[in-house]
Amino acid sequence: MQATTVSPFGQLRGELEDDLRTGYDELIARSSWDRATIVAHQRRRLRRLLRTAVERSPFHARRLAGLDLDAIDPEDLSALPVMTKAELMASFDEVVTDRSIRLADVEAALARAADEPAVLPGTVLALTSGGSCGPRGVFLLDRLAVGQFIGSLSRSLVARLRVTGTPPGGLRMAMIAAASPVHATRMAVELTRGGALGFWFEAVPVTLPLAELVDRLQAVQPHALYGYPTTIARLALEQQAGRLRIAPQLVTCTAETLTAELRATIRAGFGVPIGNTFACTEQLVGVSAPDDEAVVFAEDGCIVEPVDAADRPVPPGVPSTSVLVTVLENRLQPLIRYRLHDSVVVLPPDPAGAGHLRALARGRADEVLRFGDVTLHPLVLRSVLVHSPEVADYQVRQTPGGLTVSVLAPDGVNRSAVAGQLAAALTAAGLPGIAVSVQTVPSLPRDERTGKLRRFVPLG
Repeated sequence: MQATTVSPFGQLRGELEDDLRTGYDELIARSSWDRATIVAHQRRRLRRLLRTAVERSPFHARRLAGLDLDAIDPEDLSALPVMTKAELMASFDEVVTDRSIRLADVEAALARAADEPAVLPGTVLALTSGGSCGPRGVFLLDRLAVGQFIGSLSRSLVARLRVTGTPPGGLRMAMIAAASPVHATRMAVELTRGGALGFWFEAVPVTLPLAELVDRLQAVQPHALYGYPTTIARLALEQQAGRLRIAPQLVTCTAETLTAELRATIRAGFGVPIGNTFACTEQLVGVSAPDDEAVVFAEDGCIVEPVDAADRPVPPGVPSTSVLVTVLENRLQPLIRYRLHDSVVVLPPDPAGAGHLRALARGRADEVLRFGDVTLHPLVLRSVLVHSPEVADYQVRQTPGGLTVSVLAPDGVNRSAVAGQLAAALTAAGLPGIAVSVQTVPSLPRDERTGKLRRFVPLG
């Protein structure tokens, strides 16, 4: 009998299933660590990461030359330079610590990926960020890094299943997200296939027309719903109208900002607890408890620095300009004080005593629109659009002459009235005379690989 051939990703999946099944006890225990235990863990991992980076990465060797690495403390990384996506991509071959890896080979592997994620020799996983908000990024995760990433995302779910019990065949979850396996959300579908971890995802590509999304979900009948909140909110409206009939026990949102308006729509449609997940391809993970706005960042895997425009730490209650992340478990592609253009608001420590950073995720800082010296926060426009019941979804694009607002309005909308309301909101925000054009469209453009919708697109 001919032996069955296991694909490179199949091999990685088998190894990770073994790692996670034996590692969940520790990963779950880490969730309740106090602050002192977290910092001690970070200190050990940080020193190993910095030594590896200096010894094996020419990029980091130059940038960290002359620093006393053992004196760098996880509670103050200000002596280390900030790293950007543009720098990563421009110096990719010198950033990675495996000198045999070349960006050209990684790109070729990504281009070949069709049904399974791209895996390089040595079971190295390759993923991309979408490039819908700035330049595209390419990220490499070795087995240890993938285990930390997926384990941080799933440990709270596994802990709940240990209490409630696992359905026969595993908890069936519909993943409404990217169609391409080179994006992290679709990678999760392939990684959990078979249910060996106690849960698994059924892929429902967000790029499908709404009617097809409804049909696919009807067929899947998931125990839980997971994916982009902009689309889940539209599905909640379909559920209310009776065109969708599913009974998920939990809804978890990811990859896009879960606004109060989206949360309310989803709650009205499905009537179940709503969780929120912050997970980026760069491997920073934050997970909320059901119906809790606070996202708890997995600081056993990353050092997280919410900072202002001058890269100074922001105090609790103040929105950050960006977040600097140091990924502790990825020594193949060291990301050290790597800038994420996300805004978060740090919350007071957990009153129960756990020491992980708690924050509110407020979206991407580069969604802010600028008109000369005046900065316009998306909330000014969002407050009008979410209170227009005819508008099912929207995208605001800044133009040289003002703003073009594309709306989905299946039952029609008074475009002049919406444009007038937006103009009034702009005037109140200190921007009188801004031209606003409202157009109805059959669909909104989503990133081809990630399926993400960029709601606010600045000029440029």
